Amino acid sequence: MKLSQFDFKLPQEKIATEPTRWRDECKLMVLHKDSGEIEHRIFKDVIDYFGKGDLFVLNDTKVFPAKLYGKKEKTDAEIMVLLLRELNPEQRLWDVIVEPARKIRIGNKLYFGEDDSLVAEVIDNTTSRGRTLRFLYDGPYEEFKQALFSLGLTPVPEWVKETVDENDRENYQTIFAAHEGAISAPAAGLHFSRELFNRMILKDIDKTFITVHMGRGHFREVDVEDLSKHRMDCERMIISEEAAEKINSTKRAGGKIVGVGVTVVRALETYVTTKKEVRPTDTWTNKFIFPPYEFSVPDAYISNFHLPKSTMLMSLAAFGGFDKVMHAYDEALANDYRFGPYGDAMLIL
Repeated sequence: MKLSQFDFKLPQEKIATEPTRWRDECKLMVLHKDSGEIEHRIFKDVIDYFGKGDLFVLNDTKVFPAKLYGKKEKTDAEIMVLLLRELNPEQRLWDVIVEPARKIRIGNKLYFGEDDSLVAEVIDNTTSRGRTLRFLYDGPYEEFKQALFSLGLTPVPEWVKETVDENDRENYQTIFAAHEGAISAPAAGLHFSRELFNRMILKDIDKTFITVHMGRGHFREVDVEDLSKHRMDCERMIISEEAAEKINSTKRAGGKIVGVGVTVVRALETYVTTKKEVRPTDTWTNKFIFPPYEFSVPDAYISNFHLPKSTMLMSLAAFGGFDKVMHAYDEALANDYRFGPYGDAMLIL
C-alpha cells in the first residue's frame, strides 16, 4: 500500500486538547470488520462485547516528564530537549532530541532551570536531530533524577496542545501505569477507570499487563510513499511469563484476546510461535504493521482515532480492513468524534 492512501483532511478543531471529564465516558465507535457495521456507544459499554474467558491486554508503561526547556551556553539561545531514554545511569547519559538541532554541536553546554541548576554537555551527534547528553551532576543518582524530573514537563505532543499544565500529569497517564520509560501515553489505555475494571471483574473478564515503553516512532512522519521502505523506531517491550501464560491459555481455551492500543498489538505480534502463541521476552521491537497483514494473536483491537498518514492508522487498517477503517474514519469526522490521545476510541471486532 501507499502512504497517500492513508491521507484525509483532519480539521485542527477535531483534535482533542483535553480528555473527557470521566475517563470511561468518551465516545466509542464499534466496527464489525466482517460486516462493516458501525455502532456508536460510550467507552464504558466496551465490556458488553466480551464475557467470561476473554482477556484484555494492556500496556502498563509510565510516562515520565521528558520535555525540558533550557538555553545554550554563550548565546543563551532557547532550546527544547526531549529525553528519549536513559543510556547509562552512572554516567548520567541520555539519548535525546534537541530543537532547534542545527545550532547544537558536540561540546556545547546546555543549561536548565531558573538558576542554571542543571547543566548538560553534548557528547555525540547520533542523527541529524538526535543527540547524546551527559548531565554534569555530582550528587547521588536519586537526587539527580529528582532534579531532572522536577524541571521536566509532561510530553503531550505539540499538535495536541502547545502548552501543558498540571492536569496533564494525571490526564496523560493511565491509572495502571507502573513502569517508567514512556514519552508518549498508550492512549487507548487512558479510557480505563477503576469502575470499569470492577465491572470487568463482575463479568469474569480477565486482564493482564505487558510493558511497551512508547517513544516517538509512531508519531514520526512517514516520508516514503512505498510503505515497505519505512523503518520504524525501536521500542522496548517486556512480556512476563505470567502475562504470556495468560494470553496463551486464553487462546487455547477459545477466549478472545483484546489488544488495548497500537503498542500492545505490535508487541503481541512481534515474536509469535508456530502455534500462534506469544513468548515471554524482554527485548526491542521495530515491527511495522500495515495492510495486508495476517494477525496471529489479538481477536479484537481498541484504539483511539489517529492522524492522517500515521503508522497507528495503518495498523488499524491492517486489522479492520483498509476500506472499512477509512470509511469508519469518515463516519467519525461526520459524527464529531475527537482525535488524538485525548480523543475518543474505536473497538474493532
